[in-house]
Amino acid sequence: MSFRHPLYTLRAQLQDLPRGIPLVAALKGYADAGSVVEVFTENLMSRLQPETIVEFDPDDLLDYRSRRPVAQLVVDHITEITVPSLTLELVHDQTGAPFYLLRGFEPDFRWLAFLDDLVALLDDLEVSEVTWVHSIPMPVPHTRPIGTAVSGTRRDMIDQFGVWQPTTTMPASVLHMLESRLSEAGYEVTGFVMLTPHYLAETECPPAAVAATERVAVATGLALPTDELRDQAKEFLTKLDEQVSESDELQTMVQNLEERHDEYLASRAPTLDQTDVPSADEIGAEFESFLARHQDSGKRSSDGDGSDNGLPPIV
Repeated sequence: MSFRHPLYTLRAQLQDLPRGIPLVAALKGYADAGSVVEVFTENLMSRLQPETIVEFDPDDLLDYRSRRPVAQLVVDHITEITVPSLTLELVHDQTGAPFYLLRGFEPDFRWLAFLDDLVALLDDLEVSEVTWVHSIPMPVPHTRPIGTAVSGTRRDMIDQFGVWQPTTTMPASVLHMLESRLSEAGYEVTGFVMLTPHYLAETECPPAAVAATERVAVATGLALPTDELRDQAKEFLTKLDEQVSESDELQTMVQNLEERHDEYLASRAPTLDQTDVPSADEIGAEFESFLARHQDSGKRSSDGDGSDNGLPPIV
């Protein structure tokens, strides 16, 4: 019989951890248009009180040359090195209800071994359900509510939030593979993909992070903090509208996107003229282009200025 060392270190006694609670997962490195995963997880980590219970080993899972540690230089010496982390946290929502949060980098290596270890942990913890989130760029306007593509086993979530339901192929993330494995094992699992305006893919998009938090809250029944995110989203949209109003070209682009978006939502019947509605192939091409621009870093700078997508700097 062969034995493999687990890819993680326990930071808590497994037998002392709560059973039968939900898991929320959001990993950086796949898509994350509008930095939704980053903003979503940072909001939970800063507003709630997480406790790290499992730490996965970056030496086994991380390509350091793709996502390099960050060094802090003070005058003439290095004072700190921050290595990307992948952890399982025990968190309590605003009412004190516990849940688990899987956060950090998406593994670069050993996906199957990582999934074996993670699923074994979830089995041991008797996790009640799994909800994951990420974001992709879509040709949709910022003047409409953020849409969602929903996958998984929960028909209620698909019916309530799934505005885009294509039949297509796409690059898979490790969370896609986790969803597939858990579905086969009989878990309740829901994947929320935020459909973020493609021209905002290179900068933080707080409205999409608000939408992600709301979707996860509905799916899990957790009371998650959104007040500060909502304030950020309101300020972001105000500044964005001001910038769009100063450009005839941008106004035309947004108007065209609004028309296509509204046509699509108004009628998804077979009689709809689909010539102006983006096909799955068109969306896939947009998504592939987005991934190609970020394949060497796995993420964008949070202060992206939108210069690559036709927008003036968002300040």
